Amino acid sequence: MIEVHPDTWVSPHAVLRGDVTIGPGSRVLDFVSIHATSGPVMIGRDVVVMEHAVLRGRAEHPLTIGDAALVGPHTHLNGATLEDEVFVATGASMFPGSRAGTGSELRINSVLHVNSRLQPGTVVPIGWIAAGDPAELFSPERHHDLWQVQEALDFPRTVYGVARGTPMREIMRRQSELYAPPDEE
Repeated sequence: MIEVHPDTWVSPHAVLRGDVTIGPGSRVLDFVSIHATSGPVMIGRDVVVMEHAVLRGRAEHPLTIGDAALVGPHTHLNGATLEDEVFVATGASMFPGSRAGTGSELRINSVLHVNSRLQPGTVVPIGWIAAGDPAELFSPERHHDLWQVQEALDFPRTVYGVARGTPMREIMRRQSELYAPPDEE
């Protein structure tokens, strides 16, 4: 069910599917894709979701965006929680189970990893990765240090529901089933 407050504007070029709720004063711009067929997407008051953003709810991890947040162009929000006044810049990504605290910022092309939590007011610099609970910040060249935190966050189980080491053929078979077209009535 899609519920859009009468004070909200959604571009006719945006795609909304499934259990989507959008609060008053919010704006969803051209070519935004909101997928809430596997889990709900809830967007608060006075939120701007910019062009080409992809928002996805998951059964285990609904996507929740608080009030007065900005979701920049080409962002990817998947099963995450954004508290109030969060700024997500162009190309940033938040993965399932992640949480951005009030007033935090994910700058251009940054990542908040699965099951990771940004403290309120935290800034993730351009191109950096935040991982852990609470999140540590890692520059791209610190991949080895990042892996020491990231491995325990269990990306394969959180995102795909499988143990680490599951063959790619099995993961993609499951993904193909998950994204099968809905039955027509």
